[in-house]
Amino acid sequence: MRRKTSLVLLALAVFFAALSPLLRWYAFPRLAKIPANQYQDMVLEAKDATLIDYNDGMKAKKVPKVTIVQTLKGNVEASEKIEQTAGKDVVVWDGLSYVVGPDGKMVSKIPERYIFDAHTQEPVHATGESVDGDPVKRVGIEFKWPFLTEKRDYQYFDAQARTSAPIHYKGTRTFRGVDVYYFEQTVPWTKVPFPKTMPVQGITPQSLAKTGTTRWYTTVRKFWVEPLTGAPVYGEELHKEELRGGTLLGGRDKVTVFAGDVKMREDYIRHTVDLVKSNRTLVLLMTSYLPWGFLVLGLLLLALSLWLEARSRRPAATKAEEPEPVTA
Repeated sequence: MRRKTSLVLLALAVFFAALSPLLRWYAFPRLAKIPANQYQDMVLEAKDATLIDYNDGMKAKKVPKVTIVQTLKGNVEASEKIEQTAGKDVVVWDGLSYVVGPDGKMVSKIPERYIFDAHTQEPVHATGESVDGDPVKRVGIEFKWPFLTEKRDYQYFDAQARTSAPIHYKGTRTFRGVDVYYFEQTVPWTKVPFPKTMPVQGITPQSLAKTGTTRWYTTVRKFWVEPLTGAPVYGEELHKEELRGGTLLGGRDKVTVFAGDVKMREDYIRHTVDLVKSNRTLVLLMTSYLPWGFLVLGLLLLALSLWLEARSRRPAATKAEEPEPVTA
């Protein structure tokens, strides 16, 4: 009976020992993915910012606050269509960056379509990949880092410049009780397109091009990224835009369109941190808790199996024979 029990325990030990690396290196990369129907929004604010007033001689003025609302909506129908030819799990995010001035009026709005691998977050090039209606071919990440983010530089796509550049790992920090990797990217002054939708009726990118005036942009982009989930828990940008040259400025060399320190609003920070903490537990379960737990369980079962096998092989004790009495 002990022999049979030890064999059963040995089989279970082999099963759990084999399951440990399979869960970590095979199952996790296939199970961990961004859902195709995910929806998220984010509100950022730039307080004491500088904003151009198109109705007052195109002068740059100080304003109490500029608000940026960013939304990302999963397009399930589009992702399923692309998956048919891509041969992988694909996520399509239809994004919108909507900027509102202190008077509640629209300053700019720029739509995006971001197509990427649901598991690795690598871009997937397909029809519809765009920024503000212009076709683009992204290199690197945008919005989200990959699961199990590494301590290294990544290529990050800049929607304004329509190009990618390194975003540098700057060290490990603690943000609101969460260990994060801090990344920073500096985009130097770069000539960028005018938004297709302008805040003044009748003004279009085509009419602006005729004046010879150009739009320039620079930013210092900062992200605090939770490495297990690859989700930024906080973001900030030191953002500047200018109009330069041409007849539109009335002889001036340049005018500030917008300048401010853009930060996540406090309520969205709290919501994001709570969400990332809960998702972090799920990733830990797949990458650490269960694999190590199964490995330890397998070793314990192996030890118990060997102990029972050793006991089953021990010879039974025999009663010593009594010596016969010696007779004369």
